[in-house]
Order: sequence, then structure tokens, then C-alpha cells
Amino acid sequence: MRKIFVVVPFVAIAAALFAQTPSATKASTAPKAAAAVSAPPVVPPRKADEFVIHMANGPDQLLSSYRGKIVVFAMMYTTCPHCQHTAGVLAKIQTEYAAKGVQILGVTFDSNAQRGVPGFIQITGANFPVGYSTEDQVRKFMHIEGDYFVPMLAFIDKTGMIRSQVVSTGDPNSVADKFLLDQENTLRKEIDKYLKPGAAPAAKKAEPKS
Repeated sequence: MRKIFVVVPFVAIAAALFAQTPSATKASTAPKAAAAVSAPPVVPPRKADEFVIHMANGPDQLLSSYRGKIVVFAMMYTTCPHCQHTAGVLAKIQTEYAAKGVQILGVTFDSNAQRGVPGFIQITGANFPVGYSTEDQVRKFMHIEGDYFVPMLAFIDKTGMIRSQVVSTGDPNSVADKFLLDQENTLRKEIDKYLKPGAAPAAKKAEPKS
């Protein structure tokens, strides 16, 4: 992405920065997989796989333990300024939406994540669980091959289904990149969709046995 969401009192300066700087950080360049073993991405909606978030101080957190809540799962680098911004926005969302059954979760997965989590929490004011994991686990969870940008977001409904996800491609015209440009509004709109009655997908009926 090529733009950054900046909140400063000088509107003109903020607008100028907004038009020039990126809103996500390129995280990795992975070798291309051979066509014979390359699997197509699995797009939402899909069942959220289990994910273990290791905490710097405390027991591991299981994603499945938050079943029954709307979960916004943010995957970030501790050293990424765009991720730090996103975490700050998510802290506001957590305060505003906690009573409505929404839970923000954060996992960091850069090479220094384990040691960097406490500082990341302090810098961002994160008031939600933030831990660490590995790049392999994040790739597996998000079904990512090749290059990717951080932060990434997954929106998980009360039944444990990933209903939507935000994965930047670095193209400022992509849906994901535009989503990240105005996070305070886009996050609220996305969460509100899943708080509406009947928002969760209906369970499939079992096929009759022949």
C-alpha cells in the first residue's frame, strides 16, 4: 500500500502525508512454490482454524476460547509503524465495542516478536490480548503464499467462521488497501455487519443418508 492513516491536529499536513506514505508494510518475500504443489487460496467464509497465541506474561490464549464473540484478529509486526497505528485504533474499538460482545486479539510474528510484545503494548496502548507466534502459523491460518503486507485482519463471527479478511497487496487501489486508509470507520462498519441479528451464516443441514 502507498498511504498512511495519520491522526494529527494539523489537517493540511495530515492530508499531504496521507497521499504519499504507505498504510501497510511489506513483510516478506517468499520463494515461489512449484505449480504442482501450490494450493489456491481459501477465501472467506471459512472455518477459523485453531490458533495458539503465546503471551509474554501469562498462559497461552486459544482463539477457540473466544467462540461466542465477534473476534477481530490482527496479525502484526512489533516494529511496523502501520501495525502500531492499527493497534491504537483497535484499542479504541475494544473500548467502544466490548459490551457488545466484540473481542480484539493481536498476534505479532516478526523475528523479535517475543521480546518486542511488551514494548509494542506500551507504545500502542493495546487494551486487548497481544502475544506472539510464528510466520508459518500466520501463513497457514490466513492461507497466504508469496509476498504479504502487515497488518492483516480477520473478522470471525460468533460461530467461529472467518467472514472476511483484510490482506494488503501493496496496490493502493485494492479493496484491502482502501479499507486500511480509514480504519476507524471501516472497522466499525465491518464489525457492525456481524453484530446484526441473523448475520451468522445458517448451519448446513445434514444430507439424508441413502
